[in-house]
Amino acid sequence: MLLERITVGDLQTVEYKNNQDYYTELKLDGIRLLLTKFSGKIRLYTRHGNECTSTFQELTNFPIPDGTILDGEVIVTKDGVPCFESIMERFMSSKNKNPIQYGVFDILYCNNVDIMNLPLSERKQMLKNILPNGNTTIFPVPYLEGRAEDYFTQVVENDLEGIVIKKADSRYSKNKRSDAWLKVINYKYEPVFITKIRKEKFGAVLTFKDGRYAGVMEFVSGAERSILYKNIDRSKDTDNDKFYSLKSPIPCIVKYRNLTSQGLLRIPSFYSWGEHIA
Repeated sequence: MLLERITVGDLQTVEYKNNQDYYTELKLDGIRLLLTKFSGKIRLYTRHGNECTSTFQELTNFPIPDGTILDGEVIVTKDGVPCFESIMERFMSSKNKNPIQYGVFDILYCNNVDIMNLPLSERKQMLKNILPNGNTTIFPVPYLEGRAEDYFTQVVENDLEGIVIKKADSRYSKNKRSDAWLKVINYKYEPVFITKIRKEKFGAVLTFKDGRYAGVMEFVSGAERSILYKNIDRSKDTDNDKFYSLKSPIPCIVKYRNLTSQGLLRIPSFYSWGEHIA
């Protein structure tokens, strides 16, 4: 269902960025989660359909009507903001006790009725009516009418992940992208060097300008990959090597979500070459 990505600069050209016919939501940095309640039992599923009820038992006892399906994001906050590493630690380890929150942004079924074809504006109202008031563990994701540009400015200033702009009359698009929902990511940009290329599954090994390891970049277009392969030093290649060496480190600029707790670039992707590459 999600979404076409647009960059910070592109936000300036979105004609409906402050249009009241669109809602602007904070994009929560967590794990997409469907919550269902049928026959009196709440079950939880990832966006890939894998059940994870036992992982988030805190979400199984809320007084919501039978015949409900909710869509949202489960998060763990650190220093007051959602932390992706922390929610992944909780997701991957049964011993981890990080407290979670579930921000709900949509409702698909209500009282055993499929409401996915209702306008988002109506679904939002129904969602507000069924969630428990004042609960901080499960809550409706706040939104504004229009004001995407102002909201995004605040997101950047507070170093949050981004926003999602949704057409108020949009229907829920199940298992497919919708041009009625657009996410705008608060990307960061960093000059780095590409030093090696992974053989088995493509990945460009990155270092910061001071030589520290920065991570592996997998999101590189075919044209840029061709340039990298042209710069492999074949004289250093052996069958036992897992990486190709390059003739010399290649400068480029990457965009990424944030730095991990280990100081690595999270989800780096190619943005531009740092200088002329032959």
